[in-house]
Amino acid sequence: MLLLFSLAAAAQKMEGEITYDRVFHWTRVYSRLSYMSQEEKDRLKLTWGNDDESKQEMTMIFNDKQSYYSYPKVDELSEGGYSWRKGEFKIYRDYENSKMTDIIEMLGKTYIVEDSIQAPNWKVMNKIKEVAGYMCMMAVTEDTIKNQKITAWFADNIPVSGGPQMYGGLPGMILELDVNDGDIVTTAKEVKLRPVTGEELALPKKLKGKKINAAKYVELTSNHIKDSIKAHRNPYYAIPY
Repeated sequence: MLLLFSLAAAAQKMEGEITYDRVFHWTRVYSRLSYMSQEEKDRLKLTWGNDDESKQEMTMIFNDKQSYYSYPKVDELSEGGYSWRKGEFKIYRDYENSKMTDIIEMLGKTYIVEDSIQAPNWKVMNKIKEVAGYMCMMAVTEDTIKNQKITAWFADNIPVSGGPQMYGGLPGMILELDVNDGDIVTTAKEVKLRPVTGEELALPKKLKGKKINAAKYVELTSNHIKDSIKAHRNPYYAIPY
């Protein structure tokens, strides 16, 4: 009985690290921005040319109580031998206390979004596929502020209600997140189960930025998009897509 109890306890402990690839298809993103001026579209076309795709590696550290999602600690240079500064983007989740803390650089400032965990209104679909060696179920929702269709593939045998970017709230870890049918797709390429230390999941001792709640974050995002539409410019220079 003692052996069975030990095995059961070990099986219930779920923690580790997930490496994601986040792939952007810029021409798809810009093609949806019907309010942009032709001058702005021509400028973007000149900037990107035929190089439609860019890729960014992201990392999730998690256990059954907490998670942390951001850029890798060691970010290698791009193929061209250079890199560019990335804005703050650190997503913390405390599932035990239903608390979120997001450190996001946008609109020229760093904001610390503190609130209870905000879960989208997911609809679980009758579809499955394999992602990173895990059988995943499909769920869909909609971002009404950014007018985006969101498709998630989650693994219920990783029973942590987290996921990439700012998404979660499903009965399992999201291993793939698709925004607008392929505009941006974040896919787990490796799930490594390993012991996770408290230090890896801990918030920085000093948080630098303006503290706001989730409602204020939505208000800022919504107002910026409305202003961008009026000005016929791309809003996603200043906020995450």
